[in-house]
Amino acid sequence: MTTQPIRTVGVGGFEVTPEARDAVIAVLESGRLSYGPVTKEFETTFARDHSLRFAAFCNSGTSALHVALQALKILHGWQDGDEVIVPAVTFVATSNIVIHNNLTPVFVDVEWGRYGLDPALLEAAITPRTRAIIPVHLFGQACDMRPIMEIARRHNLRVLEDSCETMYATYEGQSVGSFGDASAFSTYAAHVLVTGVGGLACSNRPEVAQLMRSLLNHGRDGIYIAIDDDQVEGHALKEVVARRFRFEHVGHSFRATEMEAALGVVQLRHAAELVGRRRAIAARLTEGLARFGERLILPTVQPGSEHSFMMYPIVTGPGVDRDALTFYLEEHGVETRQMMPLTNQPIYERLWPGIEGRYPVAREINRRGFYIGSHPAMSIDDADYVVGVFGDCFAGAPNASKS
Repeated sequence: MTTQPIRTVGVGGFEVTPEARDAVIAVLESGRLSYGPVTKEFETTFARDHSLRFAAFCNSGTSALHVALQALKILHGWQDGDEVIVPAVTFVATSNIVIHNNLTPVFVDVEWGRYGLDPALLEAAITPRTRAIIPVHLFGQACDMRPIMEIARRHNLRVLEDSCETMYATYEGQSVGSFGDASAFSTYAAHVLVTGVGGLACSNRPEVAQLMRSLLNHGRDGIYIAIDDDQVEGHALKEVVARRFRFEHVGHSFRATEMEAALGVVQLRHAAELVGRRRAIAARLTEGLARFGERLILPTVQPGSEHSFMMYPIVTGPGVDRDALTFYLEEHGVETRQMMPLTNQPIYERLWPGIEGRYPVAREINRRGFYIGSHPAMSIDDADYVVGVFGDCFAGAPNASKS
């Protein structure tokens, strides 16, 4: 076995550059922390980069998902208990926001390779009460959107794209997040763009965008969202004063600050470089891990798609104990996470007893899937170190290569 110095390789990383530091200091020195020009720049640029007309910055991708679904429910007159289709492999927030909106999640299994909603199983899950589909672009790669959109149109269903893990990637030439009625992105730590906390609720539909922005701000009348919306004169000022403390919906306090937006603006300037770095690290990992053959199922870039590699997902092959392998990696400084287990969560087992057994692909991913980092803070040496730890494990670490 190769003797290697132990280092730490996390699943995510963030470098505080002088440019980022200066941007935050500039916000502090401006005295403006609430929604203002920096946030507007972040929203406008992000939307443009993803072929979207509107983006509203908020405190998390979960919040963005929540208000997007709530806006669609209000605009289309859905009733409590109506159904929303969700993939059986995703972060728990995707289905939690359905429950929080008093709607019913209906799970559909995922396909190998993309790990997204399986279009072949989609129509069988549609009932007279189905109102929407939430495809999730996992790990940095788009779902198979063409058949999903065709099915949605055929059944008159709304589409909310959960793109919290995927930015700057296309499917058949079209940007993720721009297919459906609304979409949500996340800028949380370890995501493709990092603002510490944050998310973006997006749409190409003006009425959806306007309502989402209101819901992020307590359901406030859209005439007064920023504190300088009252910097007008005459009749316009009179109208703002009359309406600026009026609330039209049951909304939320999901706002972010100009400081997070400042970090986002800086990240946007370097987005191509950051995503390119992720792809380079992922390519190095794939090159090094390929020799382990059937022991590891490595991520692939599906035809017609791009992959921004928010993380590097792996499924263990037959005869490999996932838990023993990941414990060995952790002992040697390589951080891991399980691969978005959902249907085996204790709360979901209580809500829907026996749920995991109904989705065989998800069940296998729950048992065999995990991911490691492929982020810009990693070096090529880090990637080679990770490959070396896998090699040491398979070369003879007890209980790691056999179940």
